[in-house]
Amino acid sequence: MKKNIIYLVANGDLRASANQKCEKEQLAMEAKLISALRVLGYTVKRAHGYRSDVKHSFIDSQKYGIQVFSKIPQDAPVIVAEAVWQYSHHILPGLLTHTGPILTLANWSGVWPGLVGMLNLNGSLLKAGVKFSSLWSEDFTDEKFKKGLVAWLKKGEVKHATPHVKSLSRPLAGADASVGRRFAQDFRSRKAIMGVFDEGCMGMYNAIIPDEIIHPTGVYKERLSQSSLYAEMWKVKDAEAQKALNWLLKKGMKFAWGKNEKTELTKAQTLTQLKMYIAAVRIADDFGCATIGIQYQQGLKDLAPASDLVEGLLNNRERPPVFDRTNKRELFKGEALPHFNEVDECAGLDGLITYHLWKKLGFEPENTLHDLRWGRQYVGPSGKKMIDEYVWVFLISGAAPVQHFIGGYKGTVSERQPAMYFRLGGGTVKGVSKPGWIVWSRIFVRDNELHADLGIAEVIALPQAETEDRWQKSTPQWPIMHTVLSGISRDEMMARHPSNHIQVVYTPSPAGAKRGLLAKAAAFQELGIKVSLCGKY
Repeated sequence: MKKNIIYLVANGDLRASANQKCEKEQLAMEAKLISALRVLGYTVKRAHGYRSDVKHSFIDSQKYGIQVFSKIPQDAPVIVAEAVWQYSHHILPGLLTHTGPILTLANWSGVWPGLVGMLNLNGSLLKAGVKFSSLWSEDFTDEKFKKGLVAWLKKGEVKHATPHVKSLSRPLAGADASVGRRFAQDFRSRKAIMGVFDEGCMGMYNAIIPDEIIHPTGVYKERLSQSSLYAEMWKVKDAEAQKALNWLLKKGMKFAWGKNEKTELTKAQTLTQLKMYIAAVRIADDFGCATIGIQYQQGLKDLAPASDLVEGLLNNRERPPVFDRTNKRELFKGEALPHFNEVDECAGLDGLITYHLWKKLGFEPENTLHDLRWGRQYVGPSGKKMIDEYVWVFLISGAAPVQHFIGGYKGTVSERQPAMYFRLGGGTVKGVSKPGWIVWSRIFVRDNELHADLGIAEVIALPQAETEDRWQKSTPQWPIMHTVLSGISRDEMMARHPSNHIQVVYTPSPAGAKRGLLAKAAAFQELGIKVSLCGKY
């Protein structure tokens, strides 16, 4: 990098309130990065500054992102530094045409989820065919980070070892694989409809599957409007919403209600959410949808409480009954209606296949995506490392099914979403995931083809104090899963994973996990998805 000048950009949220709250932490992270670069003889030029009209210095729209990149020399080295969640589409136009070296870089924090934002951007760049490198660090002084930074400065790229990845070049053999293949053949022939309530949530370009590459799997999109969902909500009678709430209360679910609707969850917000739940099921029935995804974060956030309670209920087989508009026919009786959070179509395809394959295997079929949010070693009060493996925090805004939680409905509480993101409130579905073995996966798009990584993990129990601390260092209103990935280190996972989201489903035992993994991998292969198995299995 001949001129020793590095351009830095900080992509952010669309919501001004989120950017304003995160501004201080972003600048603190940038100061550490700038210091590391200065020691190496490089000068950092921030490509955009503080704007008094919005009271922050983030890129907050595609319009502004294009303006910022128009002033950066196309062959200049660029670092996208993230200490926050970011909307990838804000900067994709600039990065797609940029010819200089690109480094995506993140902090390591649960409170300030730069690593989640970076993983989404990485998945989006991978789908778009943009060459880039990535680095992450807790304080930007560790040797591994400094070594990687030097490599990028000298060569324009950083390479990370991923020995845990085994790409499958041939169809899997064995009885479990045969089950998966036969299932996939039947799945494809029956065809299924994916209901998509407004594509493109939260700038997640990587979450949109082009129609021509999803069709060979036997899944076809029904593009739905969130305005239709909102209109249908108000056709739901008050008594119907109250009946659903009574069902939940009888099951033992708790609601952290208060009186101040601006900062607390109120009963009125919960009842409105249950109207959305009933409306979503009825629309899914109208259009014959086997799975649905509510975009929510934009549009509906200004009209109604959050959809998270809706999503968690939909993903559970045991849930409040929903009847058609005549109240004569129960819809999806005894079944979940798999929901893909934030309209992540890759997760939606995965979740739908998994739900029906797991039923075929005789396993609990409830599944969900989580954010690959953060993690750390579990260290006891004495400072002694209590578990050798790295313990990840899997966390999502509320879409996790109650079947995953310790205590089921009795171990579940609905808490208000943070006002910073959700002005009109709405509750989550919060619980601690039960110990057990899971299969994790991620479908993603690369070279205009569907790919999938799959692996096995163990969900472990941690002391309540450790769980609470992890919640406080992330988002305490959301459901949590303490996860140990089998045969994969922290940095190996970060180097490979092409998304902020990861799909999880329980199995009855370690042997069941391997059986499910092989059956699912074979099913994906049969559907034309290129598969890699990750870690130990």
